Amino acid sequence: MAEKRYIISDASKQVDVEAHVLRYWEEELVLEIPRNEMGHRYYTDENIRLLKNIKELKDQGFQLKAIKMVLPELINLGEYNLDYMLGRKEELNNKAMEEEAKASKEAELKKAEKKEKEEKKEDKLPACAESKDEVRATVTIAEDKLQQFQVIMTNIMSRALAENSPQLGQEISNKVSESVLKEMDYLMRLQDEKEEQRYKKLDEMIRSYQKGRMEAAATSENPKKAKKRRFFRKA
Repeated sequence: MAEKRYIISDASKQVDVEAHVLRYWEEELVLEIPRNEMGHRYYTDENIRLLKNIKELKDQGFQLKAIKMVLPELINLGEYNLDYMLGRKEELNNKAMEEEAKASKEAELKKAEKKEKEEKKEDKLPACAESKDEVRATVTIAEDKLQQFQVIMTNIMSRALAENSPQLGQEISNKVSESVLKEMDYLMRLQDEKEEQRYKKLDEMIRSYQKGRMEAAATSENPKKAKKRRFFRKA
């Protein structure tokens, strides 16, 4: 015998709820409601029995999250397990509320952590509203620190080697200085390229902002010019 199928309107009448309630329960409880070749829902007698049991628990004061916790038992035992579940209503509802509060707290913590990371990131990077001079000053300070570090390292190595062999110390010092200078030059060129890209973006933002202001100003002036032209035509 072929399995009987009910469309959602017929199922809602049998369960005695609106069709949108069935769709809501399906989503919240992750119910496996079959669909036909056209992608439309259909309900079997087994689905109808399960939905009636869900409605019974809802009518008795169960929260939907509490029903979700015992859904496997409800599917397997059906109405034979309803009395047992009703006796645990308060326990299950409290547990569902605790889990919901825990999930909400975790979500808030994640949101706060994300916000904190974004704020730290904003503190490290120059704001878009800063001028080019301010960004250039930041880069200059970084360059000065790199040069100071280079001088200090060169002096330390030269002093250490000179104690044993002045000539050897001088040769190694010169080689180290040359190597460090090449490395610093490479790093600074990379930094210059990055800063050039940043300046380019700042230029684009400034030009876009200025263009927007000019267009806004032109828009506000046009009505005045139009009024003047109409005035002279009447005259």
